[in-house]
Amino acid sequence: MANVVNPQKAVTVNPLKQSQALGSTLAFLGLKGMIPLLHGSQGCTAFAKVVLVRHFREVIPLSTTAMTEVSTILGGEDNVEQAILTLVEKVQPEVIGLCTTGLTETRGDDMGMILKDFRSSYPHLNNLPILLVSAPDFKGALQDGYAAAVESMVKELPEAGEIRPHQINILVSSAFTPGDVGQIKEIVCAFGLSPIVIPDLSASLDGHLDDSYNPITGGGTTLTQLRKVGSSAFTLAIGESMRNAASILEEKFAIPYEVFTEVSGLEPVDNFLQALSDLSGVSVPDKYRRQRRQLQDAMLDTHFFFGRKRVSLALEPDLLWSTATFLQSMGAEIHAAVTTTRSPLLERLPIEEVIIGDLEDFEKLAVGSDLLIANSHGVRISKQLDIPLYRQGIPIFDRLGIGQSTKVGYFGTMQELFNLGNLFLEHEEENSIQEQLSIINHKY
Repeated sequence: MANVVNPQKAVTVNPLKQSQALGSTLAFLGLKGMIPLLHGSQGCTAFAKVVLVRHFREVIPLSTTAMTEVSTILGGEDNVEQAILTLVEKVQPEVIGLCTTGLTETRGDDMGMILKDFRSSYPHLNNLPILLVSAPDFKGALQDGYAAAVESMVKELPEAGEIRPHQINILVSSAFTPGDVGQIKEIVCAFGLSPIVIPDLSASLDGHLDDSYNPITGGGTTLTQLRKVGSSAFTLAIGESMRNAASILEEKFAIPYEVFTEVSGLEPVDNFLQALSDLSGVSVPDKYRRQRRQLQDAMLDTHFFFGRKRVSLALEPDLLWSTATFLQSMGAEIHAAVTTTRSPLLERLPIEEVIIGDLEDFEKLAVGSDLLIANSHGVRISKQLDIPLYRQGIPIFDRLGIGQSTKVGYFGTMQELFNLGNLFLEHEEENSIQEQLSIINHKY
């Protein structure tokens, strides 16, 4: 059981966490015909847009209520109203994701009342879904905002209906890339099941060229699919932060669920495929049986490079958990763990201590590690400590192909093993060369 240490510093230095508003925006981008609308200043929206554009290298549809000093003091009702009307006129979204920010949360805008008044004033727009999420910057982190957006989706949009035996819901947390989501969908479909993924980033941020520019999301979970969620026979929640959304569906529609905190590593993937086999009545396809044997061989090939290696992590809780448990299954040791927000998983980590902190804390704790795992903001620390960095999380702006990268299933686990093993191998070779040069210099 880990001891979770809360920050005692007066200020955050070199921040690790991203805002809740960014997390909510990311989740909304997994719905088709969506445009996220941040209720705050233009700067709040611009910052979120820059982070997502640099990370995914894609066009990110995002709008703002453009609060000014005056509207912040007098109230933002008119800004919200005008922003929605402008979006309806200019881009005709199928659904709008309305997120608060630290600015409007601090002021205390009554968003429920603002939306109620809007519906009364414009009854012809009552069929336009507007998903409201409270996402203050001053508490929580990206994972919290993402989870809150998913909870809003499952509260507002699904409708009751006759159960469809082979239809299942898949709630996917912020720990997973579009490539991960695509891999999960492929595995589920191989068992003859029809998945509704919420949200489906693999159809919107997977890095594909559309026939024409669209100011709203061109792919993702459709509104029609979201309406049918209440007819599903089962819900798979991938990531602990999706548990509450799954429980909402259970409460509203009596849909049973199971939470998988990770789908990387031999045993977790075994458990996931067994659950799919139990749900569908279909045995595990030969394709995945072969991939399992390939993974076993990869584990044999790479375990020499993982054994007793000290790894330091700076990640969001869901991603921290899945990465830490995977590394420990390969014989590595978690030297330090820093995260962004509270989670029930943190106490369950089989390490001594987890710090809810920033990258300054990470830099101090990571001394003596063999590997760092963090987002691209960990590059300076990596160079300062002369420790290799493996990039995970958001943002990653100095590597290509982030949208398609995968770490789930037998295949994704193999890729992760090879990527990490090659880093260890490369660093060992560099150290060996440096030692030989040092001996030569000493002799001559």
